[in-house]
Amino acid sequence: MDDARRICASLLGCVALFVGAVNAFSPIDSEFTFQLPAASKECFYQSAVHNSSIEIEYQVIAGAGMDVDFSIISPQGIHLVSEFRRSDGVHMVEPTEAGDYQICFDNSFSRFSEKMVFFEVILDSPANDARADDEWAGLGEPESLLEYKLDDIKESMETVHRRLERSRQMQTVLRAFEARDRNLLEDNLWRVSFWSCVSLLVMLSVALTQVYTVRRLFDDRRRVCS
Repeated sequence: MDDARRICASLLGCVALFVGAVNAFSPIDSEFTFQLPAASKECFYQSAVHNSSIEIEYQVIAGAGMDVDFSIISPQGIHLVSEFRRSDGVHMVEPTEAGDYQICFDNSFSRFSEKMVFFEVILDSPANDARADDEWAGLGEPESLLEYKLDDIKESMETVHRRLERSRQMQTVLRAFEARDRNLLEDNLWRVSFWSCVSLLVMLSVALTQVYTVRRLFDDRRRVCS
């Protein structure tokens, strides 16, 4: 009976340990999709601590030209990244300064067409790793977990979590690509349908004109005396 209780308690400890480790290792991840009006500029702000890392990925998923100007500005006002007329991009800022980073999208070169932009910001802070190490350090002796090797468990859980996070990020990016391709397909379908109708009307007009011209050639209105 005591062994069964020890096993149940150990299993519950492993589950709690796994949940706590996942929450501790998780980076701050945010994503946003917005409409960028024509001849306008939008900036977003991301706070960061010292010696962390910021990964920013963006895509233009709708709009004529499928391009925007992109820039990242540090808290000191320094332009870290400047891109012009791009449809997508991925940038990493590491290490970061303490303060607010500006993430700007500029559509001022387009006077009539608005754009739909998707971007994702991943903020990885060293405080997450420190908190995770503290949680692992406060577990006690390995015998309380049936002589499991805590270091091996920690390494395995970190690996699994990193792969899951990467898979989720890739799925988000693929969804953005799918939305962009679908919008482009619908736009091309409208153009093809419009010009097909125009071509059909032109062909009908030419056919009617030819029939009318040929009938006029054989239309003899002169009177014949008998």
